Amino acid sequence: MSSGVATSAESPTRRAVSTARRVVVKVGSSSLTTAEGGLNEERLTALVATLARRVEAGSQVVLVSSGAIAAGIAPLGLEKRPGDLATQQAAASVGQQALAHAYAATFARFGLTVGQVLLTADDVVRRSHYRNAHRTLQRLLNLGAVPVVNENDTVATAEIRFGDNDRLAALAAHLVGADALVLLSDVDALYDGDPRHGQARAVREVSAADDLEEVAVGGAGSSGLGTGGMASKVQAARVACSAGIPVLLTSADLAESALGDADVGTVFETTGPRLSARRFWLAHAAGASGRLHLDAGAVSAVVRQRRSLLAAGITGVEGAFAGGDVVELVGPSGRAVARGVVAYDAAELPDLIGRSSHELPVEQRREVIHADDLAPTH
Repeated sequence: MSSGVATSAESPTRRAVSTARRVVVKVGSSSLTTAEGGLNEERLTALVATLARRVEAGSQVVLVSSGAIAAGIAPLGLEKRPGDLATQQAAASVGQQALAHAYAATFARFGLTVGQVLLTADDVVRRSHYRNAHRTLQRLLNLGAVPVVNENDTVATAEIRFGDNDRLAALAAHLVGADALVLLSDVDALYDGDPRHGQARAVREVSAADDLEEVAVGGAGSSGLGTGGMASKVQAARVACSAGIPVLLTSADLAESALGDADVGTVFETTGPRLSARRFWLAHAAGASGRLHLDAGAVSAVVRQRRSLLAAGITGVEGAFAGGDVVELVGPSGRAVARGVVAYDAAELPDLIGRSSHELPVEQRREVIHADDLAPTH
């Protein structure tokens, strides 16, 4: 890797990251653990020192930290990261304890208290759990603590896993109302190819999807310790940016610059307005129980005009959902365009779709999904 991709901090996006009052920082397994498994205390201490300086400068920091499974590999005598879920959970049980102890002890050296928050995908998919996580994180920050967030690998099943902590970091950034998200990994920037092979070019600023057309992003990191790769980081950046949160992507070795002048790595410009907690939950966190197919007119009304969805614009129904469930809205091309809380059971809709309100009985003339319960996803 190169020593760092420097660029002008005069960029409005970089300035937003460097001056963020509340910032979420995500660090990957390869940046905290050794290749053999176990914690790399030198790297962890360097990261904590950098975060402590940002807090001292007046920011509130939330740390989303991977590393629990990787930290449990050596203590359990395993040769590599386990592939089966049961052994992963066992490694996480051992490693999470070591990770939490290391963070608590190291942050304490800088006069800071940490609070551990372990989440599963279920905690953000379920609206009540989402609100509880929001309240806990907000209260920790208001009390002056540094929340350390990780996926609860010891109990998460294959069906309710985030898959990687990059997505978790994007969700956490919105949960706490962050002003910026910083993604730290073992790569110093986003490149248009593999920087280990050939003359790859660093992409310094991403302001629109078109900027990524020629960018090849790969899978898991080269260390073999983590589950996320550049693809998951780009997707996490898109989620955060679509909700009005700017993102900086760089390596953990450059954390001091990333959390200082933000003069390194790749920045992603915001692509949408700041969303309410409910709309963000609908668009990016909630699980969909079914799908409604829309005609072009309904897509325009829902996405561009932000109007309620009426039965007349629906062309098809998929799934077995009940009124109050979240469903995905799909346009004529088959692409998902929005999500929303449906007011009808799936069994009720076939008799209503395609019909104008005046053609329906009075008791069925309400919106299928009210505008307040809709969130575009692109």
